Amino acid sequence: MDTQRIIDCENAHASGATPRRPAVIVRAAGARLWDADGREYIDCAAGHGWANTGHCHPAVTRAITEQAGVLIAQTETAYNDQRASWFDELTTLLHESFGPAPTGYLNRVHACNSGAEAIEGALKLARFVTGRQGVVAMKNAFHGRTFGALSATWNRKYRDPFAPLVPGFTHVPFNDLAAAEAAVGPETAAVIVEIVQGEGGVNPGDPAYFRGLRRVCDARGALLIVDEIQTGLGRTGKWFAAEHCQAGAHAGGGVDPDILALGKSLGGGVPMGAFVWREELGTFAPGIHGSTFGANPLACAASRAALRVLREEHLVERAARLGRWLLDELRELQAPVIREVRGLGLMVGIELRSRVTPVLKGLLDRGVWALPAGPTVLRLLPPLTIAEVDLEKAVRAIYEVLTTRASR
Repeated sequence: MDTQRIIDCENAHASGATPRRPAVIVRAAGARLWDADGREYIDCAAGHGWANTGHCHPAVTRAITEQAGVLIAQTETAYNDQRASWFDELTTLLHESFGPAPTGYLNRVHACNSGAEAIEGALKLARFVTGRQGVVAMKNAFHGRTFGALSATWNRKYRDPFAPLVPGFTHVPFNDLAAAEAAVGPETAAVIVEIVQGEGGVNPGDPAYFRGLRRVCDARGALLIVDEIQTGLGRTGKWFAAEHCQAGAHAGGGVDPDILALGKSLGGGVPMGAFVWREELGTFAPGIHGSTFGANPLACAASRAALRVLREEHLVERAARLGRWLLDELRELQAPVIREVRGLGLMVGIELRSRVTPVLKGLLDRGVWALPAGPTVLRLLPPLTIAEVDLEKAVRAIYEVLTTRASR
């Protein structure tokens, strides 16, 4: 099909739920995208955050190819070698990052197919093990579009068309410990929070705030669910963003979650999510939760390869170094339209004094693929493998767009 026929075909049959840009992407490698007309783009979106190891990394592609010729799917009704190895490698990483914390090891894993599914499972687990129903979530949070995840999400444009949602959810201001403390009571099963609110504007919270949430949950018998779907696996310059909150209380991570939700980059490009919880919470009763494709051998093989790439190529450390450079460069831009630049690692938001849509279009015209985070925030989530020269080109393109009339 030629470009226009592809566009016409998708417009004729797609659900309408996802706005599309006028480009037909047919190939990707590393931090580069190519459209059907041969035009090249620097990817500063990482496929909405899933391409931490870059597109089509050779090690991930090889693992997928080899496993596809052996066994693609097998439910958890049978044991599997790839799944067992993935469990072992993921929990070893979690032990290294969070250590033998006061709340115990993150040792139990349920794999699924997306971050939203991971949130659904985390909420179900919290209600199951506590016998409570209440959930305290944050204003400006985004946790997904399925009913439970949507109930924890704040933005009314996502929520209102599908009301009534799951009962028992309360939203309080993010980064306001007093508000959270007032909301958590004897019927609260869990507090759910992002360390950096992504869709909500790339807003990092204060480490002291998260440590306070941990204390409140401990005092009230509620569980702390940390959503690391976008921030996890190196994105913020640590393996997990919660590690930025460490106060020296113990070796390992910072704010130790009772339940940790993962997704996006976990599968190296293959759809995969997971929620992990501390051993002391126990397990689900047999049969009350499940997933046909969760922890399938193909996804496990891809995830194992992606985790190895992150470690062996030192991409977590690279994200920290490049993220510091990127934040410094953007903060030095002399563009009156910029209100604030914020972020952690290679998760960066530029809050504008005007709407972001014209900026995204201007960047696309200049060969840079970026994201919004609300109506006035430009979000940058480049692959952690991105070349420094490409980041420099992206910064120049951002400056050019922000200093033209199109951005005003």
